[in-house]
Amino acid sequence: MALPLVLLTHPLPPEWISSLQGRVRLLVGPAEPSGFAPHLLEQIGEAEGVLCLLIDRIDQNLLDLAPRLRVVSNMAVGYDNVDTLACTHRGIPVGNTPGVLTDATADLAMALLLSAARRLPKAAMDAKDGFWRTWSPTGWLGSDLRGATLGIVGMGKIGKAVAQRAQAFGLKLIYSDHKQVFEASLPFNVEYRSFDELLSESDFVSLHCPLTIQTKGMIDATALKKMKRSAILINTARGPIILNAALIQALRESWIAGAALDVTDPEPLPPDHPLYDLPNCFIVPHIGSATHGTRQRMAEMACENLLAGLDGLKLPNYVNPDVYGS
Repeated sequence: MALPLVLLTHPLPPEWISSLQGRVRLLVGPAEPSGFAPHLLEQIGEAEGVLCLLIDRIDQNLLDLAPRLRVVSNMAVGYDNVDTLACTHRGIPVGNTPGVLTDATADLAMALLLSAARRLPKAAMDAKDGFWRTWSPTGWLGSDLRGATLGIVGMGKIGKAVAQRAQAFGLKLIYSDHKQVFEASLPFNVEYRSFDELLSESDFVSLHCPLTIQTKGMIDATALKKMKRSAILINTARGPIILNAALIQALRESWIAGAALDVTDPEPLPPDHPLYDLPNCFIVPHIGSATHGTRQRMAEMACENLLAGLDGLKLPNYVNPDVYGS
């Protein structure tokens, strides 16, 4: 009996996907560009499984080309790149990789917060460019963390992990979420605020909500004008949560003090994008989960979901429960 054909949209280290050996016929796409390469599309009609990355769009048009597809395994926590309704309608379970990248992403959120607060990119560049001529009592002044307020938008697993780290720095914690968490059950001191209240009270605003119809463009000009002029915005969630044009204007006209972004819209952000030219904007290339251990475990979980789907079993981690009738 022939092994099922699986399309892996982009190459992964062999040791990360070793569980697939002898279980599937694997057709691998190129490292770049994003999306399905032509040679993958040529074979998608025979594919029974897809292991994709967050940069790959799985939509109705693609599903129409894949009549034998039985499982989509997304190597990411977020799944806004997958049309889950279309997959559910076809009876195709969609897997993701939750939990494993919580600590790595929370670590990066704090790294961005600290870097922006203490103006580390500017200080490092000035030192390299010869502007560090002497110790200056007024040079490269940043913001204090102790006693400042951190507003966390989205108190899910990553938001909670950020709160735990931030508490050690003496930050006051407030949060906003579509559902209010019972604060007494949390291992740190945090208070609920409405979204507008959080924006106006926070010295730092860190985004940890999923990308949905409700959150897309949520950080617009109106939201940015509600923030303190001294506030810093951090985004390790999804780029489209922030409207670029509004953020550019806010940074240029000092509505807020700065921004630190791990995610952008689009991704990758073109090198000539105006956000790069703003001295109060710090951008890194979507590295929230970029540790050796985290990325390997994400790949392993994606393989576990894929194999379960091919075997007709419930995926260990799935995002469309209706596909199982529950």
